[in-house]
Amino acid sequence: MAGLIPDKIYFKIGEVAEIVGVKPHVLRYWETEFKSLKPVKSRTNQRLYRREDIEQALLIKSLLYQQGFTVSGARHQLKQNRSASNPACPSTVNLDTVIERLRCLCECLRNDIEGDDR
Repeated sequence: MAGLIPDKIYFKIGEVAEIVGVKPHVLRYWETEFKSLKPVKSRTNQRLYRREDIEQALLIKSLLYQQGFTVSGARHQLKQNRSASNPACPSTVNLDTVIERLRCLCECLRNDIEGDDR
């Protein structure tokens, strides 16, 4: 899942729509239904999504389109997943996401070091 997401900090709604495979209005609707999908807004009120937002949108899409959940059911499933991962702190970052980011960072550092040796 994370391999599909380019290595950037912020993404515009059109980029996210293309990555996730839905129209921008669907993402805006999901923002109203899923509180965990909250892009930041720029000074010009443009939505700026982070990698976590894209991963959340991909998960929402999977729940709705592949697994057949209703919006309400998907919302409930996301809440269960969050509380099951860490009941004391429901907003913790998924460990798989941290591991993937560390791997990417290591690869970038290796590439930088190898580039300096040339």
